[in-house]
Amino acid sequence: MVLDAVRRIVQALHETSRWAEKHLGVTGAQLFVLQTLAESPRLSLNELAARTHTHQSSVSTVVARLVERGLVVRGVGADDARRLELRLSAEGRRLTRRAPNMAQHRLIQGIERLSASRRRALATSLDTLTKAMAIGDRTPAMLFDDTKRRARKVSRHE
Repeated sequence: MVLDAVRRIVQALHETSRWAEKHLGVTGAQLFVLQTLAESPRLSLNELAARTHTHQSSVSTVVARLVERGLVVRGVGADDARRLELRLSAEGRRLTRRAPNMAQHRLIQGIERLSASRRRALATSLDTLTKAMAIGDRTPAMLFDDTKRRARKVSRHE
């Protein structure tokens, strides 16, 4: 029962990521970041990391690729010139309008609907599980950010 639930979650995450790559040309992680910026424009990198429930370094890598592609723009804050803000470009907005609601968003929404005590119990159980699997000390990357893997494949075939 537990493994079936994990399989269904992973399958949904994988399916929406494959859809994003096939139909939009971005990774699932990139689309997740784009959709988060569409919901809350002008976020700092730290705010974006908090909204995506991801480590700042992982979000930074994804954002850098989106900036390179012209889908995200970095700019100074409207209220504070020292603040660096991220927003979608016109092309980024067009792309997000064509996309379905990512499974990552639905997963976060589902977790947020749990009571605080159930979220704590789930977090404790998953932490215990990752430690038992000897993967508890890894820095987690964004889900389905396959750009590095694809780049290695391309360089091997050149």
